[in-house]
Amino acid sequence: MALTIDDGPDGVATPKILDALEQHEARATFFLVTDHIPGNEQVVRRIVEEGHELANHLTADEPSIALAPSDFEEQLLQAHDALSQYSDGPQPIRWFRPGSGWYNGTMLSILDKHGYQCALGSVYPFDPQIPSSWFATHYILSNARPGSIIVLHDYEKRGERTAAALATILPELNSRGFRVITLSELLDWQPTNEE
Repeated sequence: MALTIDDGPDGVATPKILDALEQHEARATFFLVTDHIPGNEQVVRRIVEEGHELANHLTADEPSIALAPSDFEEQLLQAHDALSQYSDGPQPIRWFRPGSGWYNGTMLSILDKHGYQCALGSVYPFDPQIPSSWFATHYILSNARPGSIIVLHDYEKRGERTAAALATILPELNSRGFRVITLSELLDWQPTNEE
C-alpha cells in the first residue's frame, strides 16, 4: 500500500515522520506545499536522500479548485520548479494532489498538459478535521487493504499527530505482511512468487 503525506515540510514534525518511516523500513510520497520549503530545505533533502518521493501540492495550503485556471497553472509550475531543485533521481515529479481534495476537468487537462497525474486516496482518517492520532491510527488499521492509498497530513501539530500515529500503524502493518511504499512504487508494483 502507498503512504502519502500532505502539507509539509515542517522543521520539527517532518523529521519525526521520517524517523518513524526509517525505523519501520517504509517509504512515502510527500505532497509538499512549496511555500513551506524556505527554512526547511535540509528536511526536503532528507526526504529525497532517504528514498521517499516528492509530489506537488501547489504553493499554498488552500483549495485548488477555487483558483482560476491561469492561477492554478501558474502555481502548479511554480511548485514544480521549486520541487525540481530537489528531485535529482530517476523518478520525475509526476503526482499532484488538489488542496482540499476537489478538482475539475479543467484542472485535469492542465495537469495532463504538464505530465502530471492527479492522486487522491482511499484511506483518509480526516486528520485535519479530527485532531486525534488515536482516531487516525484506528481508522487506518481498520480500513487499510492491499493497494490502499493512505492520506495523512504534516505541518505543525498535524505532523506531530502523524508521527505519533505512524509509530503504531507501521509496525502493525508490517506484522500483517504489508509493505508501505510510495505511489510510484505502488503503480509500478509487480507481485513476486512470495507475495
